[in-house]
Amino acid sequence: MKPEYIEGQTFDKIDFTAQLLAKTEYEHCTFTNCDFSNADLSGSIFITCAFAGCNLSLAKLSHTVFNDVTFKDCKMLGLQFGECNAFVLLFTVDQCMLDHSSFYKLKLKKMTFKNSKLEEVDFTETDLSGSIFDNCDLTRATFDSTVLERTDFRTSYNYSIDPERNRIKKAKFSLPGIAGLLDKYDIVIAH
Repeated sequence: MKPEYIEGQTFDKIDFTAQLLAKTEYEHCTFTNCDFSNADLSGSIFITCAFAGCNLSLAKLSHTVFNDVTFKDCKMLGLQFGECNAFVLLFTVDQCMLDHSSFYKLKLKKMTFKNSKLEEVDFTETDLSGSIFDNCDLTRATFDSTVLERTDFRTSYNYSIDPERNRIKKAKFSLPGIAGLLDKYDIVIAH
């Protein structure tokens, strides 16, 4: 019989690729240096939880809830966040690797991504209005029909955003970052 609810527990250095994580609700729990790579987190609920130094690469996220969750120093490659429960999807990312992950068609208003690598991440048709990308590497990230109104890119780099294909009203960019808005024109901008 599965536990209905787990609160306030710390899970440290557990290999969830070998030991299955109970599909239940976790509230105020901390997961430190755990391995969730390729694990099935489908249907699990995480509320006000923290993941630190964990590997969540290629984890299955069907109907998973991440509500008020913090990911710090985590490896999160190839995650399909579009499979999560989108109604309660709220998390912050700090010093993580999210390469090849997808946020396709999600509403992620006022999200915070800090000091993270988001190479080839798919933000197609995502609502990121009011979000912050603080010192993030967005090499080959896809922004297509994306809502970026009031989104802050001032300290991020390597992005390519087509202003004609995305909503960027009142978005914030640094002067050197403006080149990322002109990529499609294949022009040379000298400093």
